[in-house]
Amino acid sequence: MDSVRLNFSEGSLGALNVVLALIMFGIALDLDLRRFREVARRPRAIVGGLVAVFVLFPAATWVLVRLLDPPPSVALGMLLVASSPGGNMSNFLTHVARGNTALSITLTGLSTAAALVLTPLSFALWGSLTPSAAPLLSSFELDGLEIIQTFGLIVLLPLALGRLVALWAPEAARRLSRPMKALSILSFIAFVVVALRLNWEFFMRYVGHVAGYVALQDTVALGLGYSLGAILKLPEADRRALAIESGIRNSGLALVLVFAFFDGLGGMAITAAWWGVWHVVSGLAIATWWSRRPPALVTDA
Repeated sequence: MDSVRLNFSEGSLGALNVVLALIMFGIALDLDLRRFREVARRPRAIVGGLVAVFVLFPAATWVLVRLLDPPPSVALGMLLVASSPGGNMSNFLTHVARGNTALSITLTGLSTAAALVLTPLSFALWGSLTPSAAPLLSSFELDGLEIIQTFGLIVLLPLALGRLVALWAPEAARRLSRPMKALSILSFIAFVVVALRLNWEFFMRYVGHVAGYVALQDTVALGLGYSLGAILKLPEADRRALAIESGIRNSGLALVLVFAFFDGLGGMAITAAWWGVWHVVSGLAIATWWSRRPPALVTDA
Protein backbone atom coordinates (compact mmCIF):
# COMPACT_ATOMS: atom_id res chain seq x y z
CA MET A 1 0.00 0.00 0.00
CA ASP A 2 2.79 2.46 0.85
CA SER A 3 4.19 2.18 -2.68
CA VAL A 4 0.93 3.52 -4.18
CA ARG A 5 0.99 7.08 -5.53
CA LEU A 6 -2.47 8.63 -5.97
CA ASN A 7 -3.36 10.80 -8.95
CA PHE A 8 -3.33 14.17 -7.22
CA SER A 9 -2.41 17.55 -8.66
CA GLU A 10 -2.57 21.28 -8.01
CA GLY A 11 -5.36 21.38 -10.59
CA SER A 12 -7.46 19.00 -8.49
CA LEU A 13 -7.02 21.20 -5.42
CA GLY A 14 -7.87 24.28 -7.46
CA ALA A 15 -11.09 22.67 -8.71
CA LEU A 16 -12.03 21.80 -5.13
CA ASN A 17 -11.45 25.40 -4.04
CA VAL A 18 -13.75 26.66 -6.81
CA VAL A 19 -16.50 24.29 -5.64
CA LEU A 20 -16.04 25.41 -2.02
CA ALA A 21 -16.21 29.08 -3.06
CA LEU A 22 -19.47 28.36 -4.92
CA ILE A 23 -20.84 26.71 -1.79
CA MET A 24 -19.90 29.71 0.37
CA PHE A 25 -21.54 32.12 -2.07
CA GLY A 26 -24.78 30.14 -1.81
CA ILE A 27 -24.63 30.19 2.01
CA ALA A 28 -24.10 33.97 2.03
CA LEU A 29 -27.32 34.64 0.10
CA ASP A 30 -29.46 34.01 3.19
CA LEU A 31 -26.92 34.34 6.00
CA ASP A 32 -27.83 36.84 8.74
CA LEU A 33 -24.64 38.75 9.57
CA ARG A 34 -26.05 39.68 12.98
CA ARG A 35 -25.30 36.11 14.01
CA PHE A 36 -21.58 36.92 13.92
CA ARG A 37 -22.09 39.58 16.59
CA GLU A 38 -23.92 37.01 18.70
CA VAL A 39 -21.01 34.58 18.27
CA ALA A 40 -18.55 37.25 19.42
CA ARG A 41 -20.59 37.77 22.58
CA ARG A 42 -20.32 34.04 23.44
CA PRO A 43 -16.58 33.25 23.45
CA ARG A 44 -17.26 29.99 25.31
CA ALA A 45 -18.54 28.42 22.10
CA ILE A 46 -15.47 29.60 20.15
CA VAL A 47 -13.01 28.35 22.76
CA GLY A 48 -14.91 25.06 23.04
CA GLY A 49 -14.79 24.55 19.29
CA LEU A 50 -11.05 25.18 19.08
CA VAL A 51 -10.42 22.84 22.02
CA ALA A 52 -12.45 20.14 20.28
CA VAL A 53 -10.54 20.59 17.00
CA PHE A 54 -6.97 20.87 18.28
CA VAL A 55 -6.94 19.14 21.68
CA LEU A 56 -9.69 16.59 22.21
CA PHE A 57 -9.82 15.08 18.72
CA PRO A 58 -6.04 14.62 18.24
CA ALA A 59 -5.81 13.08 21.73
CA ALA A 60 -8.76 10.77 21.03
CA THR A 61 -7.22 9.78 17.68
CA TRP A 62 -3.96 8.89 19.42
CA VAL A 63 -5.90 6.66 21.83
CA LEU A 64 -7.61 4.98 18.86
CA VAL A 65 -4.28 4.45 17.12
CA ARG A 66 -2.75 2.83 20.20
CA LEU A 67 -5.81 0.62 20.74
CA LEU A 68 -6.35 -0.43 17.10
CA ASP A 69 -2.69 -0.54 16.02
CA PRO A 70 -3.21 0.22 12.29
CA PRO A 71 -0.26 0.06 9.86
CA PRO A 72 2.29 2.81 10.69
CA SER A 73 1.59 4.92 7.61
CA VAL A 74 -2.18 4.71 8.20
CA ALA A 75 -1.64 5.71 11.84
CA LEU A 76 0.32 8.77 10.68
CA GLY A 77 -2.42 9.62 8.19
CA MET A 78 -5.03 9.48 10.95
CA LEU A 79 -2.92 11.69 13.22
CA LEU A 80 -2.25 14.18 10.42
CA VAL A 81 -5.95 14.54 9.62
CA ALA A 82 -6.72 14.90 13.34
CA SER A 83 -4.11 17.67 13.60
CA SER A 84 -5.56 19.57 10.62
CA PRO A 85 -8.05 22.44 11.00
CA GLY A 86 -11.74 22.21 10.25
CA GLY A 87 -12.68 21.98 6.58
CA ASN A 88 -14.66 24.64 4.72
CA MET A 89 -17.34 22.08 3.81
CA SER A 90 -18.34 22.26 7.49
CA ASN A 91 -19.90 25.68 6.90
CA PHE A 92 -22.28 24.34 4.28
CA LEU A 93 -23.15 21.22 6.27
CA THR A 94 -23.81 23.28 9.41
CA HIS A 95 -26.11 25.47 7.31
CA VAL A 96 -28.00 22.40 6.09
CA ALA A 97 -28.16 21.02 9.65
CA ARG A 98 -29.78 24.25 10.92
CA GLY A 99 -26.77 24.78 13.11
CA ASN A 100 -25.05 28.07 13.90
CA THR A 101 -23.45 28.83 10.54
CA ALA A 102 -21.80 32.02 11.80
CA LEU A 103 -20.11 30.03 14.57
CA SER A 104 -18.98 27.42 12.04
CA ILE A 105 -17.46 30.04 9.73
CA THR A 106 -15.76 31.72 12.70
CA LEU A 107 -14.29 28.43 13.92
CA THR A 108 -13.09 27.48 10.44
CA GLY A 109 -11.32 30.82 10.07
CA LEU A 110 -9.72 30.73 13.51
CA SER A 111 -8.69 27.07 13.27
CA THR A 112 -7.19 27.70 9.82
CA ALA A 113 -5.12 30.56 11.23
CA ALA A 114 -4.13 28.56 14.32
CA ALA A 115 -3.13 25.61 12.11
CA LEU A 116 -0.02 27.52 11.02
CA VAL A 117 1.43 26.70 14.44
CA LEU A 118 -0.79 24.04 15.97
CA THR A 119 -0.96 21.53 13.09
CA PRO A 120 2.82 20.87 12.94
CA LEU A 121 3.10 20.87 16.75
CA SER A 122 0.14 18.56 17.28
CA PHE A 123 1.26 16.13 14.58
CA ALA A 124 4.83 16.05 15.91
CA LEU A 125 3.64 15.49 19.48
CA TRP A 126 1.19 12.67 18.87
CA GLY A 127 3.30 11.09 16.13
CA SER A 128 6.34 10.94 18.41
CA LEU A 129 4.22 9.22 21.08
CA THR A 130 3.26 6.47 18.59
CA PRO A 131 6.13 3.95 18.56
CA SER A 132 5.13 2.21 15.33
CA ALA A 133 4.78 5.46 13.37
CA ALA A 134 7.53 7.60 14.92
CA PRO A 135 10.26 6.36 12.51
CA LEU A 136 8.24 7.74 9.56
CA LEU A 137 7.89 11.23 11.04
CA SER A 138 8.99 14.24 9.04
CA SER A 139 8.88 17.84 10.24
CA PHE A 140 7.14 20.49 8.15
CA GLU A 141 5.85 24.03 8.30
CA LEU A 142 2.85 25.63 6.64
CA ASP A 143 2.96 28.57 4.25
CA GLY A 144 1.00 31.20 6.18
CA LEU A 145 0.52 33.56 3.23
CA GLU A 146 -0.77 30.77 1.00
CA ILE A 147 -3.26 29.59 3.64
CA ILE A 148 -4.53 33.14 4.25
CA GLN A 149 -4.91 33.73 0.50
CA THR A 150 -6.77 30.46 0.03
CA PHE A 151 -9.13 31.18 2.93
CA GLY A 152 -9.78 34.66 1.56
CA LEU A 153 -10.58 33.36 -1.92
CA ILE A 154 -12.82 30.43 -0.95
CA VAL A 155 -14.52 31.92 2.13
CA LEU A 156 -14.24 35.69 2.61
CA LEU A 157 -14.59 36.79 -1.04
CA PRO A 158 -17.64 34.64 -1.93
CA LEU A 159 -19.17 35.49 1.47
CA ALA A 160 -18.82 39.21 0.69
CA LEU A 161 -20.19 38.78 -2.85
CA GLY A 162 -23.16 36.79 -1.62
CA ARG A 163 -24.02 39.41 1.01
CA LEU A 164 -23.74 42.20 -1.59
CA VAL A 165 -26.22 40.37 -3.83
CA ALA A 166 -28.54 39.90 -0.84
CA LEU A 167 -28.36 43.62 0.03
CA TRP A 168 -28.64 45.04 -3.48
CA ALA A 169 -31.05 42.50 -4.97
CA PRO A 170 -32.86 40.75 -2.09
CA GLU A 171 -35.52 39.23 -4.32
CA ALA A 172 -32.93 37.74 -6.65
CA ALA A 173 -31.02 36.41 -3.64
CA ARG A 174 -34.18 34.79 -2.28
CA ARG A 175 -34.84 33.09 -5.63
CA LEU A 176 -31.23 31.99 -6.01
CA SER A 177 -30.83 30.60 -2.50
CA ARG A 178 -32.48 27.20 -2.97
CA PRO A 179 -31.08 26.48 -6.48
CA MET A 180 -27.60 27.44 -5.24
CA LYS A 181 -27.83 24.91 -2.42
CA ALA A 182 -28.77 22.18 -4.89
CA LEU A 183 -26.01 23.27 -7.30
CA SER A 184 -23.49 23.27 -4.43
CA ILE A 185 -24.31 19.70 -3.44
CA LEU A 186 -24.26 18.47 -7.04
CA SER A 187 -20.96 20.23 -7.77
CA PHE A 188 -19.29 18.73 -4.74
CA ILE A 189 -20.63 15.24 -5.49
CA ALA A 190 -19.37 15.59 -9.06
CA PHE A 191 -15.92 16.54 -7.80
CA VAL A 192 -15.81 13.54 -5.45
CA VAL A 193 -16.95 11.19 -8.23
CA VAL A 194 -14.24 12.46 -10.60
CA ALA A 195 -11.57 12.17 -7.89
CA LEU A 196 -12.67 8.62 -7.15
CA ARG A 197 -12.71 7.74 -10.83
CA LEU A 198 -9.10 8.93 -11.27
CA ASN A 199 -7.98 6.69 -8.40
CA TRP A 200 -10.59 3.94 -8.68
CA GLU A 201 -8.13 1.06 -8.99
CA PHE A 202 -6.18 2.16 -5.92
CA PHE A 203 -9.29 2.75 -3.83
CA MET A 204 -10.85 -0.58 -4.75
CA ARG A 205 -7.66 -2.38 -3.82
CA TYR A 206 -6.72 -0.58 -0.62
CA VAL A 207 -9.64 1.42 0.80
CA GLY A 208 -10.72 -1.61 2.84
CA HIS A 209 -7.48 -1.21 4.80
CA VAL A 210 -8.46 2.29 6.00
CA ALA A 211 -12.27 2.57 5.76
CA GLY A 212 -13.01 1.15 9.19
CA TYR A 213 -10.41 3.31 10.91
CA VAL A 214 -11.67 6.47 9.17
CA ALA A 215 -15.35 5.76 9.91
CA LEU A 216 -14.63 5.14 13.60
CA GLN A 217 -12.36 8.18 13.88
CA ASP A 218 -14.95 10.44 12.24
CA THR A 219 -17.72 9.13 14.51
CA VAL A 220 -15.56 9.92 17.54
CA ALA A 221 -14.93 13.44 16.19
CA LEU A 222 -18.63 14.17 15.67
CA GLY A 223 -19.48 12.79 19.10
CA LEU A 224 -16.74 14.73 20.85
CA GLY A 225 -17.80 18.04 19.34
CA TYR A 226 -21.46 17.59 20.19
CA SER A 227 -20.73 16.26 23.69
CA LEU A 228 -18.45 19.18 24.50
CA GLY A 229 -21.19 21.57 23.39
CA ALA A 230 -23.61 19.81 25.72
CA ILE A 231 -21.13 19.92 28.63
CA LEU A 232 -20.67 23.66 28.05
CA LYS A 233 -24.48 24.02 27.98
CA LEU A 234 -24.43 25.65 24.56
CA PRO A 235 -27.63 26.06 22.52
CA GLU A 236 -28.51 23.15 20.24
CA ALA A 237 -27.53 25.09 17.10
CA ASP A 238 -24.05 25.65 18.57
CA ARG A 239 -23.71 21.98 19.50
CA ARG A 240 -24.42 21.01 15.92
CA ALA A 241 -21.81 23.49 14.68
CA LEU A 242 -19.19 22.09 17.08
CA ALA A 243 -19.99 18.50 16.08
CA ILE A 244 -19.69 19.18 12.36
CA GLU A 245 -16.62 21.41 12.77
CA SER A 246 -14.92 18.54 14.65
CA GLY A 247 -15.96 15.87 12.16
CA ILE A 248 -15.27 17.76 8.92
CA ARG A 249 -11.50 18.15 8.58
CA ASN A 250 -9.33 19.89 6.03
CA SER A 251 -8.29 16.59 4.47
CA GLY A 252 -7.22 18.49 1.34
CA LEU A 253 -4.54 20.26 3.38
CA ALA A 254 -3.52 16.92 4.91
CA LEU A 255 -3.19 15.42 1.41
CA VAL A 256 -1.05 18.35 0.25
CA LEU A 257 1.25 17.83 3.24
CA VAL A 258 1.55 14.10 2.51
CA PHE A 259 2.75 14.82 -1.03
CA ALA A 260 4.96 17.75 -0.01
CA PHE A 261 6.74 16.22 2.97
CA PHE A 262 6.17 12.44 2.87
CA ASP A 263 6.67 11.79 -0.85
CA GLY A 264 3.02 10.79 -1.26
CA LEU A 265 3.38 7.84 1.15
CA GLY A 266 0.56 5.49 0.12
CA GLY A 267 -0.95 4.66 3.52
CA MET A 268 -1.02 8.30 4.58
CA ALA A 269 -2.35 9.51 1.21
CA ILE A 270 -5.12 6.91 1.00
CA THR A 271 -6.17 7.66 4.59
CA ALA A 272 -6.35 11.43 3.96
CA ALA A 273 -8.06 10.96 0.58
CA TRP A 274 -10.67 8.58 1.97
CA TRP A 275 -11.31 11.05 4.80
CA GLY A 276 -12.16 13.56 2.08
CA VAL A 277 -14.84 11.20 0.79
CA TRP A 278 -16.13 9.73 4.03
CA HIS A 279 -16.56 12.92 6.04
CA VAL A 280 -18.80 14.29 3.29
CA VAL A 281 -20.94 11.13 3.38
CA SER A 282 -21.24 11.15 7.17
CA GLY A 283 -21.60 14.94 7.28
CA LEU A 284 -24.41 14.99 4.72
CA ALA A 285 -26.15 12.15 6.54
CA ILE A 286 -26.14 13.83 9.94
CA ALA A 287 -26.87 17.27 8.46
CA THR A 288 -29.88 15.92 6.58
CA TRP A 289 -31.17 14.23 9.73
CA TRP A 290 -30.73 17.40 11.77
CA SER A 291 -32.34 19.50 9.04
CA ARG A 292 -35.63 17.76 9.86
CA ARG A 293 -35.31 18.64 13.56
CA PRO A 294 -35.32 22.41 14.10
CA PRO A 295 -33.01 23.34 17.02
CA ALA A 296 -35.85 25.17 18.77
CA LEU A 297 -37.61 21.83 19.23
CA VAL A 298 -34.62 20.26 21.00
CA THR A 299 -34.51 20.81 24.74
CA ASP A 300 -31.31 21.26 26.73
CA ALA A 301 -32.39 19.01 29.55
